[in-house]
Amino acid sequence: MMMLPAKMRAARMYDVGAPMVIEEVPTPRPEALDVIVKVHACGIVPNLGNVLKNWTNWFPRLPLPTLPATFGLDPAGTIVQVGSAVTGLKVGDRVYVNPGRACGTCRACRAGNPTGCTSMILQGYFGYSESSQQTFDRYPYGGLCEYMVAPANGCIKLPDNVTCQQATRLGYTGTGYSALRKGGAGPNVTTLINGASGTLGLPTVMCALAMGATKILAVARNRDLLEEVRQLAPRRIHTHSTLDGPVRPWAIEMTDGEGVDLAVDCVGPGGTGEQMLELSRCLRRTGLLVNVGAVAQPVPFNVHKMMDWNQGFQGSVWFTTAEGMDMAEMIRAGTLDFDLFRQQSYPLDSINDVLAGIENRHGGFSNFTVVPNPE
Repeated sequence: MMMLPAKMRAARMYDVGAPMVIEEVPTPRPEALDVIVKVHACGIVPNLGNVLKNWTNWFPRLPLPTLPATFGLDPAGTIVQVGSAVTGLKVGDRVYVNPGRACGTCRACRAGNPTGCTSMILQGYFGYSESSQQTFDRYPYGGLCEYMVAPANGCIKLPDNVTCQQATRLGYTGTGYSALRKGGAGPNVTTLINGASGTLGLPTVMCALAMGATKILAVARNRDLLEEVRQLAPRRIHTHSTLDGPVRPWAIEMTDGEGVDLAVDCVGPGGTGEQMLELSRCLRRTGLLVNVGAVAQPVPFNVHKMMDWNQGFQGSVWFTTAEGMDMAEMIRAGTLDFDLFRQQSYPLDSINDVLAGIENRHGGFSNFTVVPNPE
């Protein structure tokens, strides 16, 4: 095993929205079922700085870890130490660390339902209940540091044809993939994806293609980006800009008057409740709307119509490690092509410049990473 330094460099946030401080902290050590990952890249959402500044307004019920804390949601790197009880992973394996953490022992966890865990967190980001701090205490570091500890069962081995920088997009790709699976996406399931050119929406389109969807209605604002999305599969992807009018009339026309089988809303907290209502009006009888974008406004659904039409609405949070392994296999086989992403990386010391605003964004095609250790 590699001898680790006693201290490592980490970006730490002391107050919500305040600049992060680069300082030395103790290098973590693994428990029996943990691994230590040398972080080669950590994904940065282009609007992360804005999200943190608006945290208490947008997500008042989602607790952050006790501050100061090291954030970083989408890390990838190389395993440098393994716990005494770890099997199936070894030193030298390249992995993406799925940040979804559960306590492992509550009623939901024992039933095989980790997203139902009362102490669930996204390591390096936020929790879902007041008891989440218990899990943060076990896994305190996100990816904005040189080394992080993670449970072995949260690591996804990377195929040779993907870099660690590319692999940082597995988080948002997996979020879309899990939503599509909940909706039964595939051939003969007409799927509308809202926000299709964005950081979450584009990989959701990519997953829908990989899952065999034969008719994808891609909705976004930017016409040029939408055309690039359409070119991924011109015979299967049909596009509509919200600048050209409401979505519903177009979606109804594109489905011979019936509506879509599945709508996945990938628009983030800045989206409006009315936009989500518009998606619900695009559903056919028995259609399903899945929300993964976290629109923050209240949405007054017509529940009587949804009952009469046997329609459904579902939230979908993150993805499982098993779903991550699915995606790794799709990447290996070439059905999911991460070469589409345009890589732009920054050193750890530049974290505050990155959070202040990323220039030259190209919608969801751009992939921004912080690199604590070069690969």
